[in-house]
Amino acid sequence: MARNEAGGPEGRPEAQAPSGKAAAFLKRLVSGVIYVAVNVVCILLGSIPTACAMALTAGLACGEFYRLMREDAKLPNQAVGLCFAAAFPLVALVNAVYIIGLVFVFLVVLGIWYVTNQRVRITDLAITIFGALYTGLMLSSVVLIRDAALPGMGATWLTIGVMASVWVNDSFAYLLGSAFGRHPLVPKISPKKSWEGMIGGLAGSVLVWCLMLLLPETGLTLPVTVTAGLLCGVTGVVGDLVESRIKRGAGVKDSGNLMPGHGGMLDRSDSMLFVSVTAYFILRMTGVI
Repeated sequence: MARNEAGGPEGRPEAQAPSGKAAAFLKRLVSGVIYVAVNVVCILLGSIPTACAMALTAGLACGEFYRLMREDAKLPNQAVGLCFAAAFPLVALVNAVYIIGLVFVFLVVLGIWYVTNQRVRITDLAITIFGALYTGLMLSSVVLIRDAALPGMGATWLTIGVMASVWVNDSFAYLLGSAFGRHPLVPKISPKKSWEGMIGGLAGSVLVWCLMLLLPETGLTLPVTVTAGLLCGVTGVVGDLVESRIKRGAGVKDSGNLMPGHGGMLDRSDSMLFVSVTAYFILRMTGVI
């Protein structure tokens, strides 16, 4: 049978392949759904699976951070840094106070490394410390929220809500920024981010927090949800921009390729690092947890 130029039977042109933009969005959607599903399942299963998920996330994100630093001619102590990054969320299960002790032990270990190895520069020491605190210590807040003593499934819904506020913020910012973005937010650091996208993301964050009012077990009130939605939305953007600045300094586009369409785990978690801490302190100071 004769074939047309597109390769299909003559008179029956083959279906058009999806555009590159649509294919990229589909790839981003699928990997994002898998990421969300894994985290939600771990949260539903309890504090220990949540801590394990955060420890794995912290370890992967910290490893990507150290790789970026090596691209920028820094030499962090990856073995020590990764161990402590993963340990922070696990120690949070025992007692929040023990996190301070772990920070002290971490600094002592690295201090010994710095003193006994004359080739280590102070920048290498600082980068090693920052990487573990930036990832593992920050993500410990997710574990502390999940482990809160609330009636029923209050802690479960709060933890899912906090993470969902980041996911919805990112999605709203991406979709609205792509459709309506005209005014760059910080063009020298992240040219694609716009004020329109940021406003859309803030609206998404507030929406998720307000939806948690429908769950009485959370103990939330309207002033707390609006405040938390706005502050978490803003700090999420800060976290995103911080990571963008790190990547720009290293001269790379993505922190890794673990998640198709998103980049690496650090790319996926950059906002969560800052939002989880913000949410924890808001919930703590308002007496919710």
